[in-house]
Amino acid sequence: MTEEDRLSPKTTPDLFGHEEAENTLLETYNSGRMHHAWLITGPRGIGKATLAYRFARFLLKHGKPGGEDEGDSLFGDALPSVEPDNLYVSPEDPVFRRVASGGHGDLMVIEREFDDKKNRFKGQIGVDRVRGVGSFLSKTSAEGGWRVVVIDAADEMNRNSANAVLKVLEEPPEQAVLLLLAHNPGRLLPTIRSRCRTLVLNSLSDEVIVDLMAKYAPDSSAEDAIGLAKLSEGSFGRALSLHDEGGLDLHGELIDLLSTLPQLDVEALHKLGDKMARAGADDAFRTLGDLLRWWLGRLISQGARAKTSGLGLSAEEDALMVRVLQSGNLDTLMDVWGKIGLLFDQAQSGNLDRKQAVLNSFLALEGALKR
Repeated sequence: MTEEDRLSPKTTPDLFGHEEAENTLLETYNSGRMHHAWLITGPRGIGKATLAYRFARFLLKHGKPGGEDEGDSLFGDALPSVEPDNLYVSPEDPVFRRVASGGHGDLMVIEREFDDKKNRFKGQIGVDRVRGVGSFLSKTSAEGGWRVVVIDAADEMNRNSANAVLKVLEEPPEQAVLLLLAHNPGRLLPTIRSRCRTLVLNSLSDEVIVDLMAKYAPDSSAEDAIGLAKLSEGSFGRALSLHDEGGLDLHGELIDLLSTLPQLDVEALHKLGDKMARAGADDAFRTLGDLLRWWLGRLISQGARAKTSGLGLSAEEDALMVRVLQSGNLDTLMDVWGKIGLLFDQAQSGNLDRKQAVLNSFLALEGALKR
């Protein structure tokens, strides 16, 4: 198994920090009154997909509660009749392996398609991706148990695909479960939300993320793990991405440059712009944009609450953020935040030079501050 596979939700056997949500699913299963649709919400990278695949594997392995399907699996395994007390399925289990490989006949996964021409995932899940959900769920289970559909993520469906899923939710088939993941459930049709039982996953604590970094990124130091936990704001997926893309070093460069405000160091700004414009710097450019928007967005949100401590990763960064708040106003800074997002998006779509996007972003922030 490759490192990438090991960290994929499809191949991750363990779940950390969401015991309450797991217990809710388990209790519902053991009660014999399983809801037909679950909406699993929360920020990106906190474990929604990991929980969904963990529950899907559990259902596909155990079948109906109370032993109705026990011993009736494809491999003739005699399953225990006692109530399970967790959703864990061993990576050595045939069900785990078939889910990981995409070869389980009773599991359907709906995701955005990859656009080979543009070398990126499409922005939405189209109706062609979900058109077969109804017929899949209405068929008899291939192995006599549950049929499961995972939609990752449901808030990325367009209106036609959302309406197609809604029809299934209105007349749910027997022995079928839909697991809908949503980063922003407010984008979903209210009629879809009303037909699902919602599980809200909270952001992970810094302590959990530090433990996960030690497990999945053992090359990161304890100090780096703490910094990544703060930058990730409760998302292990984001912490891991920042680790892989040199996010802490980029954050340091970002703070060094911002520290020269209210009049930026022009030479340092051009040096950063040249670095982002180099061939092969796509990931670094995207990460820099994410960090700049995160930094400014955190400053604005905390400033609106009159919070002036614990804003950054250090006391020096706290002082910088307070100085920026005192030199500008929240409305102007909010406008700059939106402009920065637009500039980086234009550059990533190829409509703007990457160096120019960096220059314009930092100069816009400089212009918003009183000299």
